[in-house]
Amino acid sequence: MHQVTDRLVSTFGADRGAQEVARTIDEIHHRFDGRPIRDFVPVLVERYARQRLTAA
Repeated sequence: MHQVTDRLVSTFGADRGAQEVARTIDEIHHRFDGRPIRDFVPVLVERYARQRLTAA
């Protein structure tokens, strides 16, 4: 998740701020808590966070 955070902060940090980006990633990441298959969680978190940050 650190790589996802680094990529999205570098892309959106100037406009949204690093804290907002990190908070968005954290909120989306917690949607997947307790799910049995964890392999694709970082990919999905990055996709959903990117969509949310672009739309906001």
